[in-house]
Amino acid sequence: MAPSLSLFQKQFAPFLLAIYLFADASNALLWHTPTNPSIPGALLWGTGRITTTTTRITTSPIANFRIRPLAEQQAKNWGNLDPLSGFDGNDNGDDDASKVSSFASQPTRTTTTRTPSINFNSNSSSNNNNNKKKNLRQFTRYLEVECWKRAELRSLEPVLQAVANACKEINRIVQRAQTDDIYGAAAAAATAVGEVQQKLDVLCNAYLLRAFCGSSRVISSVASEEEDEPRCCSNVMNDPAFASGEYIAVFDPLDGSQNIDASLPVGTIFGIYRPPPGTAMKDNDAAFLQSGNSLVAAGYCLYSATTVLVLTMGSGVDGFTLDPDTGKFLHTHPDIRIPLSGSLYSFNEANFRDFDEPIQRFLNSLKEKSRTKTTTTDEKQPPPQQSKKTIARYVGALVADTHNVLINGGIYGYPATFQNRNGKLRLLYESNPMAMIMEQAGGAGSTGFGRIMDVQPKNIHQRVPTFLGSLENVFELDQFCQYYSSQDESQQTLYE
Repeated sequence: MAPSLSLFQKQFAPFLLAIYLFADASNALLWHTPTNPSIPGALLWGTGRITTTTTRITTSPIANFRIRPLAEQQAKNWGNLDPLSGFDGNDNGDDDASKVSSFASQPTRTTTTRTPSINFNSNSSSNNNNNKKKNLRQFTRYLEVECWKRAELRSLEPVLQAVANACKEINRIVQRAQTDDIYGAAAAAATAVGEVQQKLDVLCNAYLLRAFCGSSRVISSVASEEEDEPRCCSNVMNDPAFASGEYIAVFDPLDGSQNIDASLPVGTIFGIYRPPPGTAMKDNDAAFLQSGNSLVAAGYCLYSATTVLVLTMGSGVDGFTLDPDTGKFLHTHPDIRIPLSGSLYSFNEANFRDFDEPIQRFLNSLKEKSRTKTTTTDEKQPPPQQSKKTIARYVGALVADTHNVLINGGIYGYPATFQNRNGKLRLLYESNPMAMIMEQAGGAGSTGFGRIMDVQPKNIHQRVPTFLGSLENVFELDQFCQYYSSQDESQQTLYE
């Protein structure tokens, strides 16, 4: 005898069935298959295994949905009622229980379905292991150790730390230049050397003035490429107590600022000199007119795909990369050494016809080295070996091009042209600091006729032809300059 249904079950069954349908649909991913309602199997997401499911095939008028199989125990919990068995919820005398038995006796089909494995947990232990950061020393700790080793440079520790912080700020505003509307020329039309001054130049100049003069009382005077004359730190800080330092600083706040509009790399260059006795506190050029041999520290910061700070204090070169997560410079390039020779050359060959003959011959020789010359057809002779192919790279920013040469080896050059007989790079702000870095890394810096750091400046904005790079590459260029230059050119008084 079939079990009878209570009045409560018959009245509230439609509501319970509706709740069950929605709950079961969200749990089993209802699949609408109007064209082929007999497709077997059910998707079980995230199991990652071969799943065997038992599915009843029905042609229910409820939109032909495929539903996860209904277990008999589930049917019992719902009063032996199933939404697909034909139960109508009315007390009309039909045998609803027999319909349940009839539904249970329907044929079943066993199918095997390969289900995908989906990992929604992005913070798994494997991902954490892959993204684990290196255990690198911070720039602050590096300064503490190096300044402890060399007591004469201990007073420069707060200055160099302040410069690193200023580079972080410059990196931030360079990244936001477009969104903060600080592109374009500044109100001041041009610098002392006739170049158009950008808004970013002015802003970055202010950051570095404060870094060198406001971090301690070690720096007495500063000279910037963006300003006509050197400035005493007492004038920068409006406090006479800042005029008694034992060092002076020079810097180019934003080298290659014309690259900003095209989102190309730019950089900052700086150098710290020990001035001659009695000249440090004077607000004039005398303290700055000395050769690069008086440099005690030099460095640059490259703002590119990564922000890299490179520093030398006279005992090697080290590089630090800015960690965007912590906002700290980490020691990623210890004891940088430039290769003895390299295949990279970085010249602006758009000016090739304006270069002097020795430079033209040198560049042509670099290109010829890439060719394979076959001088014999004798099969017994081994095939000629191809020279290492030379690579031309030129970004248009001294920091970016020199950093590429420093890491990979080769030569960077900005020679004299017919229009600019002394080149375009400033001796104090650019050539001397970069030459010191190159020499400390095992490379060389030359004017074509001698060391850059031996040139005695005659004014603070003096320019010199500049060649930086691997020792053998720079030596080869010097040989071209000395051999192919006329006697008058080789003996001229350079760079007035």
